Amino acid sequence: MTVDSADCLFCKIARGEIPADVVAQRDGLLAFNDIHPQAPHHVLVIPTEHVPTVNDLAERHAELVGRMVLLARDVAAERGFAEDGYRLVLNNGRHGGQSVYHLHLHLLGGRYLTWPPG
Repeated sequence: MTVDSADCLFCKIARGEIPADVVAQRDGLLAFNDIHPQAPHHVLVIPTEHVPTVNDLAERHAELVGRMVLLARDVAAERGFAEDGYRLVLNNGRHGGQSVYHLHLHLLGGRYLTWPPG
């Protein structure tokens, strides 16, 4: 399942049509607090470009994904939980737990995270 960018929740957030608790913004990326946090710190990092899933990534997106990871790293450091550790999650598709079809990276931290997830 994919959603057109006009109807995409995260595209609307990126365009400022829907409010979000933004924690960082740079280089075509937006980071904001998840409205249903699964950890004391739960931030979503999204590209402002509409890319529905990991399967839709092209070679040209390699740098974009790298910048998403670096922004997550920086947010963890700024919030003071980088040294204790954190988890980065990219869900893909229905069986992978993706609920919003716009590429997004979950940054989870602030508590011990068990393994295996899910």
